[in-house]
Amino acid sequence: MSTGLHTLKRTTKRKAAPVGRGGVRGKTSGRGHKGQKAHAGRSPRPDIRDVIKKLPKKRGFGRNRSRTVNSGKKEVVVVSLSRISSAFDSGEIVSPQTLVVKGVIASRGSVYPSVKILANGELNTNVTVSGCAVSESARMAIEKAGGSVKQGA
Repeated sequence: MSTGLHTLKRTTKRKAAPVGRGGVRGKTSGRGHKGQKAHAGRSPRPDIRDVIKKLPKKRGFGRNRSRTVNSGKKEVVVVSLSRISSAFDSGEIVSPQTLVVKGVIASRGSVYPSVKILANGELNTNVTVSGCAVSESARMAIEKAGGSVKQGA
């Protein structure tokens, strides 16, 4: 009787699968020993995080908040009466546009800033103010000098 390869039987017992969390391997389950890479999750800290931690931060309350916390707040440029008196002649109109033209304030591109006139200094010329916010004491000083403040300003 001839025996073929398909009739051969195993002569030794098959070893039981080793115990180990994480699959077929035993003990450390292919993770080596100890450390960050051996534990659950086992992802090392990304290199970019080290770069971020080394960058300088602007410290203090309110330093870096203008674009986030107060993003809807309009910035107002303050102009004193003494600057208006030195830049404008009698009978001229004071508005954000004319203030930019005279060089009293600066514009950001084609956008004119909001302007508030305060009563710092003396006003010697009679001017007409329009398109600007005016404090109560500045309004009285403008009217005392013979000028006027248009409503809605």
